[in-house]
Parts: sequence; structure tokens; C-alpha cells
Amino acid sequence: MKRAAKQPGSPASGKKQRAPRRNVAGAEGDSKHSASAMKRAAKQPGSPASGKKQRAPRRNVAGAEGDSKHSALKLLIANRGEIAVRIIRACREMGIGTVAVYSEVDRLAPHVMMADEAHLIGPATARESYLSLERLLAAARISGAQLIHPGYGFLAENPEFAERVEQEGLTWVGPPASAIRLMGSKTASRRLAEEAGAPLIPGMMEPVADVVELERFVDEHGLPVLLKAVAGGGGKGMRRVDERTELGAALERARSEGRAYFGDDRVYAERLIDQPRHVEVQVVADLYGAAVAVGERECSLQRRHQKVLEECPSPAVTPEIRERLFAAALSIVRAAAYHSIGTVEFLLAPDGSVYFLEMNTRLQVEHPVTEAVYGVDLVREQIRIALGEPLSWKQEQLIPRGHAIECRIYAEDPFHNFAPSPGRITYLRRPAGPGVRVDSGVLAGSTVPLDYDPMLAKLVVWGEDRSTAVARLRRALSEYCVGGIATTLSLFRPLVRLPEFATASFHTGFLDELLASQRVEELQSSGESAAAEVAAIAAACLATLAAGRLPGDPFSHAGAEGWWEEGLRLLHGRFPR
Repeated sequence: MKRAAKQPGSPASGKKQRAPRRNVAGAEGDSKHSASAMKRAAKQPGSPASGKKQRAPRRNVAGAEGDSKHSALKLLIANRGEIAVRIIRACREMGIGTVAVYSEVDRLAPHVMMADEAHLIGPATARESYLSLERLLAAARISGAQLIHPGYGFLAENPEFAERVEQEGLTWVGPPASAIRLMGSKTASRRLAEEAGAPLIPGMMEPVADVVELERFVDEHGLPVLLKAVAGGGGKGMRRVDERTELGAALERARSEGRAYFGDDRVYAERLIDQPRHVEVQVVADLYGAAVAVGERECSLQRRHQKVLEECPSPAVTPEIRERLFAAALSIVRAAAYHSIGTVEFLLAPDGSVYFLEMNTRLQVEHPVTEAVYGVDLVREQIRIALGEPLSWKQEQLIPRGHAIECRIYAEDPFHNFAPSPGRITYLRRPAGPGVRVDSGVLAGSTVPLDYDPMLAKLVVWGEDRSTAVARLRRALSEYCVGGIATTLSLFRPLVRLPEFATASFHTGFLDELLASQRVEELQSSGESAAAEVAAIAAACLATLAAGRLPGDPFSHAGAEGWWEEGLRLLHGRFPR
């Protein structure tokens, strides 16, 4: 595949540039639209195309395989990594042309190579590239894209970006800005959930004014309490308080984190539910009032409130609890006048009580487990809804089948405080086989930068039941090998063999408690042993491949060396012929 066209360092740059690559995969794209898009871009003030002669971008790729009614459309993905790749794949199946954006460190990233055309939007610093509204919108003008998909993270839940997209006359692939703004405020979303009749954790409906008000809340509800940033999300801006004397300092720390992460230092308090599970409901709603719940997900395995492993369905949810979860989630969707893909999150207490937590107004990282169990394409549905098409399913048509589990593979060292591990991936072997899916944003030879979220890929397995899925996950993790950098694979391999995982006996604090305990040494030694075995097998494979290629080859195995036989035994045990 040809390298993505190089663009100047900024959409506003006047430097001479090459036009985006032509699409050579199909002939059914709208060539009139491709040429006119570049003409329109050339007329934009401050555009890189202004006054410069360019080639038109490639015509839409999907050809005879895609949906011809979408063949004149072009979608810009305002993101990077595995989610950009995922969106490109959905567009390709729909017959929609794709536009990638990239920073200087992402020039050779897979999403850049896969898209029909690609535009450089700035240096590695996120605020000058993937977080720059102006540069993203300029790239949309230049490319002639009619739709913008934000993915997750970056600007996905930024109502100002959604508004600017629509002001430009483009289609925002996501919920309305009003719903993003409403549900993005933790206090406002709690008020809406209460009005919708959803169960709430006892807590404040307005930001705390001072420590005196916080002390009054503790007098009424007791300790421990959880302080949360009003604009928070992703587990950031949260502080547990167990002692009354800690209230003042905890309030200041929570405000400081809210200001640093979200530009908003407002904080509110909730009663802390002890050892809950984190369960979320996938919702989908169209522009015409139809809404469905596409199952629930178990997200209790977390590190510092950040999810690391998810499942569908939740092994702790009974049919009666599921009915309550779905009813609460859909009541919130309707009360918020919501349309698009979204996720309503709940805490599930040990006694079976459920409490509304928050709503994520975007596609979730963990959406593939829902797709595996329900046999749906959530990204495709999200795009269809944005185009004004009705919901594809009715609630009674959504029948779950089997069980799916996802591991988030990060470039982090889990046994050294999850330190980032940037660098070049020198070796990459992905697992395969029945029921195994890998959504990846890297290749062998890719360089992992320090500038962004360190997620490399998502490993998803499916089985006819949970025990089958767990066995398949163990097998897939044993096959997965990433060389050159540290990854969380070394944590997942021993973690999924713990008895607590086999029986799903965990809660949101389980992993943090495990990592703080003496059992972490057992996990580490087990993980290192598995990694060493994978490395040994890889070395044996390379030696075996080299054997006999040259006269007098010193690696020849004519004498049936003992080490070679042992290597074959290990290799065939892992990957049977």
C-alpha cells in the first residue's frame, strides 16, 4: 500500500504539497464528487489547497461490495489508532470513502495507510493535532468529507466540536451537542436520571460549596464518601475519603484534578458503595424516537477506576436485574432526547441494588464484546443513524448468544507501576483461530509514541458460554507476543488463571487490592515465566526456519538435537498441527 500523502505541518500552511492518494480499489465511487470536493477546498480562505493545483483524491473504495447508496459519501475520522481502523472497516463495507488525519509521529500508522486519503494536521502534541478543532475542520474542508466521526477519547464528548461540525454543514456521527453537554455534567445527569425515575446513589445534586457543606453531607450519609469532578470521566477526578479529618485535603485534591483534566474544578460527593460491580448498558436510539438496549457489559476489573477487561453479558446479572437495568437506561435515553450510540453505566451492589452512575455519549472502547454476543455492527449502526436512517432492530430481535471477553492491551509495564513503555515493536504475533478477534492500531515495526493513550490493541474472544470463552482467552493470550516494549499481556496471562476470575468473583476494587498485595509477586513470576516461554519458542521457530538453507548449515537438525525436539514439543503443544 502506498504511503499516505504528506501534507504540510498545519492545515493553514501555504507550503507546496502532494494531493491525497487516489482510490484504486473500486470504480463505483462518485468521481464528480471527488473532483468538486477539491475545487471547493481550493476556494476556502487559509486552506492548504488555496491557489495550488492538486490531484483529486481517490474515488470511493467500496465498489461492488459496498452499499451503493452511500458511495458518494466521505467520512473523516477525527482520531487515531485501533478505533480509526475499526471505523474505516465499517465505512468500507458501507461504500463510504474515508479520510484519515494524522500527526507527525503517526505518518506510518495503520489507519493512515488504510484510509482512502490522509491529511497531516500537526505535530505530535495532541492539542496541536487531534485536539485542534480548527485543524480537523480544515482537513474536512480540504477533503470534501461530509461526515465526521470522533471515535472515542480526544474530542468525542466535546459539545463545542459537535456544534462546530454542524455549523460547517457537516454531519456529526454522534449524539446531539445538547445531550453531550447535559450528560457530561455529572450533577445535571443525576438530576435528569432522578426525573426519569432511575435509581441513584445518595449524593449531591449540585457542586459542593466548601468543606462545611461536605461535612454536613457526611453527617447525613456517613463515611466513606466519594468526591467526583462534575465534568469528570474515565476514572479521573475521583477521591475516596474514609476519615472525617481528610475531607478538606481530599476536596482540594479533587478540585485540582478536575481543573487539570477537565478545566473545571467543581466537585460533588456521593455515598461510597462498598465492593460494587460496574455494569453498563449499551443503548442505541434513532432520530425518530426508537431506542433499544443491546445487552449489558461487566466492567468491574479496573485499575484506579480505569477499565482493563470487559465481558458481555455480566456473569452477575440475573434476568430480573437485567430488566431493571434496561428500563432505567432507556428511560434516561428518552429523557435526554438522545440519539446515536451511547452507554449508561451503573453500580451493582452486593445486595442486587442498581444505581445510575453516568452516561458515556460516544462509542465505547469495549463495544466489540457486545457485537460478538449480539451479532451486530455498532459502528455501522451509528453511521446509519447519523445519516437519518431508522434503527435496524427492535428490542425482541436482539437475542444474545454465547459470551465474549475483551482485554485492553496497553504499552505499559504492569509490574513497575504501569510505567509507559514507548518504543519500536520489534516482533508481533497476534492470536488467531475460532472466536478470536484483535482490533489493533499497530504493526510489527510500528513506533509507540509517548504522546497519546498507550492502547495498542483489544483482544476479544467469544465462546458458547463463559467457561469456553475463558479457556479461549487463556489460549489466545498464550499465542499473543509483542517484542521490543513492555505490555499488559504479562498481567493478563496470570490474571485470567486466577480462581477468582474463573468464578467471576470480583468487584471494582479487586484488581487494585490484588496489585497491592503479596500475591502480585506470584503474578509477576508467572507472567515472566509465560513471556520467557513465548520468547524461547520464537527463537526456536527462527532457528528451525533457518535450518538447512546453506551448505554445512550449523543449524541443521539432522542429528535430532535434544533442544530442538523439546522446542518442537512446546511449539506443537501451543499451536497443534
